[in-house]
Amino acid sequence: MDKGIGFSRTVLLDWLDVCASLCQENLETAEIRNRLAVTIADTVHGKDAQRKTIDVLTAIWLKTAKTAPQLHRQALDLFPTLSSRVERTWLHYGMTLVCYPIFRKCSVSIGQISRIDDSITRKTIKERIAAEVGHLGALDRSVERILASLTNWGMLAASDQKHIWNIQLHSFSSPSAKLQTWLLACALHAHPADSLPFNDLIHLPELYPFRISVGVDQLRQDSNFEIQLQGGDLTMVKVNS
Repeated sequence: MDKGIGFSRTVLLDWLDVCASLCQENLETAEIRNRLAVTIADTVHGKDAQRKTIDVLTAIWLKTAKTAPQLHRQALDLFPTLSSRVERTWLHYGMTLVCYPIFRKCSVSIGQISRIDDSITRKTIKERIAAEVGHLGALDRSVERILASLTNWGMLAASDQKHIWNIQLHSFSSPSAKLQTWLLACALHAHPADSLPFNDLIHLPELYPFRISVGVDQLRQDSNFEIQLQGGDLTMVKVNS
C-alpha cells in the first residue's frame, strides 16, 4: 500500500459478493485470487490492473480475518443468511471501513457534508482529505476510486453535472438488529476513539448511507460491545476486541 492509502481501484458489488462467497469455501488465497481474476477479466483489462483490483478485494475479505477476526467471522456467518443485495452491502461496507482508513475518511467527509448539503464534489472531498493526511501521491486516485465504488454501491448517485454526486442519505435499511449492531461494531472498531457515547455512535457521519434503528439495549445483548454508564446518565459504548 502507498503510505497507508491502498484503495487504488474501483470495486464493484458483484465482485465483493463473489469474494465473500469464495472466503466461505475456505479456499487457499491463491485459489481465491485465481477465481477472482476470472470474475473481473471482462471488466478489468491488463495484468497489473487486475492484480491491483484483486489486492483491494482480498484485503477487504481476507486480510480482515487477521485485523478484526471476530467481526470477519460474524460477517461470513451473516452473509449466507442475507438474500438481498442491499443487506449484503452492509457487510461489504463494514469490512471496508475496518480495512481501509482512507475509505473511512472519505465516508466521514461525505457524511459531514450531508448535514448541510445534499451533494458533493470530487474537489471538495480531495481537499478535505488532503487537509487531514497531506498531499500523498496516491490520494487523488484513491478518492476517485472510492467515489466510483460508492456510486456502484448505491451510496452516491451521479448528477447531471460533471464531478458532482448526490448523497444517498439513509438509503439502506434492514429489519435485522444483528446486521445493524454488527455494522456499528465495525464503525467503532475503525474509529480512532476507544469508546463513544451511544448517541454519537449511531449518528457517526461515516454511517450516512444507513438507517440505524437499534437501541442501547440491543447493544447490551451483543458480545461485540461493552456498555458503561457514566455520570449524567451518559452511556458509553466500547467495542470488544
